[in-house]
Amino acid sequence: MVQPCSDPLIVGPMTVTVRFAPSPTGFLHIGGARTALFNWLFARHHGGTFRLRIEDTDKQRSTKPAIDAIIEGIKWLGLEWDGEIVMQSEQMARHAAVAAEMLAAGTAYRCYCSPTELEDMRARQKAEGKPMRYDGTWRDRDPADAPADVAPVIRLKAPRDGSTTIEDGVQGPVTVSNDQLDDLVLLRADGSPTYMLSVVVDDHDMAISHVIRGDDHLTNTFRQAAIYRANGWDVPHFSHIPLIHGADGAKLSKRHGALGIEAYREMGYLPEALRNYLLRLGWGHGDAEVISTEEAIAWFDLDGIGRSPARFDFAKLDNLNGHYLRQAENTRLVGLVAEILGADHPISQTGLACLHQGMDGLKARAKTVKELAENARFYVAARPLTLDAKAQAVATPEARSLLATLLPVIAAQEIWAADVLESALRGHAEQAGLKFGSLAQPLRIALSGSTMSPGIFDVMTVLGREETLARIADLAAPI
Repeated sequence: MVQPCSDPLIVGPMTVTVRFAPSPTGFLHIGGARTALFNWLFARHHGGTFRLRIEDTDKQRSTKPAIDAIIEGIKWLGLEWDGEIVMQSEQMARHAAVAAEMLAAGTAYRCYCSPTELEDMRARQKAEGKPMRYDGTWRDRDPADAPADVAPVIRLKAPRDGSTTIEDGVQGPVTVSNDQLDDLVLLRADGSPTYMLSVVVDDHDMAISHVIRGDDHLTNTFRQAAIYRANGWDVPHFSHIPLIHGADGAKLSKRHGALGIEAYREMGYLPEALRNYLLRLGWGHGDAEVISTEEAIAWFDLDGIGRSPARFDFAKLDNLNGHYLRQAENTRLVGLVAEILGADHPISQTGLACLHQGMDGLKARAKTVKELAENARFYVAARPLTLDAKAQAVATPEARSLLATLLPVIAAQEIWAADVLESALRGHAEQAGLKFGSLAQPLRIALSGSTMSPGIFDVMTVLGREETLARIADLAAPI
């Protein structure tokens, strides 16, 4: 008999409650961030609840820095959760109590197999070409036969006949024969609950209606569904998202972008850009690429998630981040840039004013906040500027002499405005029989220390008369 587990459709006035439940054995990686985003959007789209649970029962591998990094990463992404954070380790007594209730109800049993017996069982099955799983040795034996020197585990009495079908919200119906499922351990010999039991009990107690997670958990779902049914609990709706691969189609690794969220922050990506990019990794709404948070909440649902692995592409992320940089408020960007540049030396109020005034010209050319900060560094740099390698090649004796002849022309301008300054420079070039570029490029390196910068006349207006003339004088050949 086929035992259906869940229906992915929301029917009637059902309350949607979802959760993101990371294990703090490492930082919040990019795949986990996308899972959190999909859960958050699903809850917000349906007017439901988004819960955060930290699955910290593995005390040897769970660390406080990892927990803090996960929480900070979710906050930075803007995925606010509802209610208090649930720490799974604080619920362990409840998990063990459920195992005891199952034992009393006959849906679980004590297994007294020793580690040696279990190892022999697996070796025998392997030699016979059979799947290696627990064979139910103690499923129906009299506990009176139990050896006195073996602390038992508690195992689930899993169904053996028929099959189980998961009506997955992404993968569609998935069926597994029940004889492929073994009597999994619920409670270890030391009394600690296993992951399978803890997850089910927590999801039930938190009234989780929909479980949205990576498809690497799909096989776990059939075992967890058996625990739900053994307790007479409603099984939530399951949806399993395909994993993220690299741009080359290979499994995602650090060289592809399998990094912690904090690394993307340090590389200069904006949270709204990363949210937009992660949204489009495996989910789509027509041809829309740039999707605001409001649009994402309005449009997101499970039917937009594809069944094939998504491919992570840094070039696409860079382009999307550049778009959001251009849309960002200058005051916010000045704060982000100042945080980076201020790590080298404090930035004066004059420097902050220059950053703010010059931000429109800067953000049009950058794709990350880190790049934006590097491009902006010349505005707050101390004189004399350090020239980069390409600027040093331009700073020939001839170029320095041209700057020396240009300096009094610039100093004579009573109106300090970009159009006036440009007119003066062009007039000087024409009078001296020079090409405009032969003057403009030395002027650029004098002002910025680089051959690349925003428009030089805009730079001059941002720096102001005194700083502009001083920087030109620093590089000009003495007369």
